[in-house]
Amino acid sequence: MKDVIYITGHKNPDTDSICATIAYAEFKNKTQSTPAIPVRLGDINRETRFVLEYFDVEPPMLIDTVKAQVSDLNIDRIAPISSDISLKMAWNIMKKNNVKTLPVTNENNNLMGIVSISNVISTFMDVWDNKILYKSQTKIENILDTLSAKPIYINNDSPIFQGKILLASSNIEDDCIENGDIVICDTSPQALANIINKGAALCIITNNSNVSDEIVELAKTKKCSIIVTPHDNFTCSRLIIQSIPVSHVMTKDNIVSFSTEDFVDEIKDIMLETRYRSYPVVDKNNNVVGSISRYHLISQNKKKVILVDHNERAQSVHGIEEAEILEIIDHHRIADVQTFSPIYFRNEPVGSTSTIIASIFFENGIRPSKKTAGLLCAAIISDTLFFKSPTSTNVDKLMLKRLCEIAEIDPEKFSREMFKAGTSLMDKTPEEIFHQDFKVFTVNNLKVGVSQVGTLDLEIFQPFKEDMLKLMEKKVKDNNFALLVLMVTDIIKGGSELIVAGEEKEVVVRAFNAKLDGNSVYLPGVISRKKQIIPPLTTAISGLSNA
Repeated sequence: MKDVIYITGHKNPDTDSICATIAYAEFKNKTQSTPAIPVRLGDINRETRFVLEYFDVEPPMLIDTVKAQVSDLNIDRIAPISSDISLKMAWNIMKKNNVKTLPVTNENNNLMGIVSISNVISTFMDVWDNKILYKSQTKIENILDTLSAKPIYINNDSPIFQGKILLASSNIEDDCIENGDIVICDTSPQALANIINKGAALCIITNNSNVSDEIVELAKTKKCSIIVTPHDNFTCSRLIIQSIPVSHVMTKDNIVSFSTEDFVDEIKDIMLETRYRSYPVVDKNNNVVGSISRYHLISQNKKKVILVDHNERAQSVHGIEEAEILEIIDHHRIADVQTFSPIYFRNEPVGSTSTIIASIFFENGIRPSKKTAGLLCAAIISDTLFFKSPTSTNVDKLMLKRLCEIAEIDPEKFSREMFKAGTSLMDKTPEEIFHQDFKVFTVNNLKVGVSQVGTLDLEIFQPFKEDMLKLMEKKVKDNNFALLVLMVTDIIKGGSELIVAGEEKEVVVRAFNAKLDGNSVYLPGVISRKKQIIPPLTTAISGLSNA
């Protein structure tokens, strides 16, 4: 697999997470040679979908893990062989590439079997059948190639020779030559004529001996193929067995193969149990792409990852602990992501990660493309609720102004369209609504989840409230949450209703000095999860252990 860098936001991605990912990938691709690929860890919500469609940008590729896979290894990229090639050719390929097994594929490049050194050797040690060429359906092309022979006359009516292999003696008359036989000989024209007349199907003339025109004409009449090889009788008799197609000796059953998508830690156990020299590797279409041996595990390449808009393991991609984190660009609290070595870590108290990304562009004298500038605009507007959020800063406002000029958009008009599209709950299930912007964090070993849903009017959300509470109570039970909070934010009025579930829901009372009305409370002026919800909850939960 070629060296690439994956740029990813958090799980349940919002507009800032997706747009920052795409934008930073553009920056990295403009400033470095290693390709940067934007990826996402979940479905795109309606707001983000509107933004991507508005600026005509494809969504990032969806991934579910960055654990090391077979595709991350430096496997042997030996081309697979066809099932009809000769053993000699297979042997030569093995020697040339210093491999001990070769994958065998059909015309669609799908795996059929494997041929190994032991398969080839066993042919010479165990085959005593002089009709082996017939039983293996060996074609004349293989014989010609194996014996380095040139054709004098080939009877195309009989591509497969059904007789036995014979070495002609000096007394042709005593030889048991029958119809269809293959005869190796270096004899006089008269003896050769006798062989042909006895019904031989193929005469292999050794030592590059001349064949007269009369013999060729007789061969045509009797439909006996004639080829000439530079080898002597003894060598020819040894080599001809090597013309057998690999399909006759290859291993076809119980083949252990791996997919490029398989995880390295899983194939290790299989290798220990089977202990083959090498294993074919196929892609998701069962096309062979190479082979793998135990020593390839030493060459394991960690996936290279850049994190944007988060720095917490619970919010990051599965397998992040096995990846090489190169950079983190974020505007949230410092959490628990660990790295193997020092990295570029940029964390700023601004309203949007996309503000930081835009700053990086301008600091390096690079102008983002018109589409990317539009994405960055949308992300800043979304994360700051068009500067209604207390997380908003003057830096956010400055960057939005510069980006809007590049993107050629009216921010007020665009924000109205975007929020309208994003807050629509039409045809959404409670599950979809809850997970469109959901984050999990841990405080004092208590698992807490906070979801945020934006709306232009809280009354619009009321029909969903009962179903959402049932869903949250189920999630508390199934996923061991101590506290779940659904933050329904009124973008116009600038306040949020908190719907809570879990054994520790009284934490909300302590955090905001507010009384729950059943399972909910309205907090005027509270619209930022990052700055106005999570810090007070963290403080209140920490106080539980000190009480």
